[in-house]
This record gives sequence, structure tokens and C-alpha cells, in this order.
Amino acid sequence: MSEAAAPTQVVYPWQATARTVFAVLVALASLIPVVAVAGGIDTVPAVAQLIAVCGAVTRVLALPSVDEFLSRFLPFLAAGR
Repeated sequence: MSEAAAPTQVVYPWQATARTVFAVLVALASLIPVVAVAGGIDTVPAVAQLIAVCGAVTRVLALPSVDEFLSRFLPFLAAGR
């Protein structure tokens, strides 16, 4: 019986954390126009936008070409090998 390799999130937890923090920061940056209009905003669209942008950034970070770019120029954001 062969032993399964540990997921990269387990082997390199700081990389998974850095990638998630990066995705959340990009998502939060997209809310700047909402914050500028901050007089009584409805929170449901803002939360939906945050979740959508965070999901999109996470998906883009998972693309092989993006991971190759990250490995070369921003290795702390690249997926672990």
C-alpha cells in the first residue's frame, strides 16, 4: 500500500496563507468605489462582490501559466512543488 503525498497546503501552509491573503486584498481593493460612496450602502452586494472577486482571483492563481509566472517572479505566491 503506497502512502499518498501530502497536499501542498499541508507541506507549505505559509504559501497557501499568502495566496489567500493576496486574493482577499485584491477583492477588497475592488470595493474602493463602494467605500467612497459609503453613505448607507447595502452590505449584501458588497459581500457578494467580495466573494466573487476572491473566487475569481483564486481561480486565476490556479492556472498553470499564472503559477509558472508566480514561480519565476513571485515565488512566495507560487503553489508548492
